[in-house]
Amino acid sequence: MRHLGCFPLLFVTLTACAPNHDESSDAATALDVRAFAATVAHDITRDGPTAWRRFFPNSPDFYMVSDGVLAFPDGESAAKGIDALPSMIKQITLEWSDIRVDPLGPGLASMGAHFHELRSAPNGSRTEESGYFTAVVDSHNGRWQFRNAHWSTPRPETH
Repeated sequence: MRHLGCFPLLFVTLTACAPNHDESSDAATALDVRAFAATVAHDITRDGPTAWRRFFPNSPDFYMVSDGVLAFPDGESAAKGIDALPSMIKQITLEWSDIRVDPLGPGLASMGAHFHELRSAPNGSRTEESGYFTAVVDSHNGRWQFRNAHWSTPRPETH
C-alpha cells in the first residue's frame, strides 16, 4: 500500500514527458500529407520526370535510397539526376495506393504507400514497376517536400 502513494507522482511525471500529440493537428497533418501525395502523383504524371524537382529539396539533408542503394546522397545530386531523366524517361504515370501517414510533429510526418509507375522512354518503349515507397515529409511555409525517400521493389522469386 505504501508504494501506491508514488503512483500519482509517477503518472504526472510520465505524462508531462510524453510527446504532445494533438489528435486534431495529427488529423490535419495526415490530410495535408495525403493531399501532398496526390499532388506529387498528379504533377509527375502531367509534367513528366522533371517535376520531381518541386518535391525534393536542394539541401544537404535530403537523400534518396532505391532498393537498398543510396541513389542520391543529397539534394544537389538529386537535382542533377532529375536533370538527366528526360534522356531516359519521356513520361511517367505515377499512382499511389494504401497511403499511410504517421504524424511525427508539427509539419513533419512519415509516409508509406504502394506505388505503380508506367514509364515511357523517348524511343517509345514502356516499363511498368510497382513496389513500396516510404519517406519523411516536412512542411516549410506551407509547402510540403520529401526530407528523404526510399523506393523498394519486390525481388524476383527464385525457385
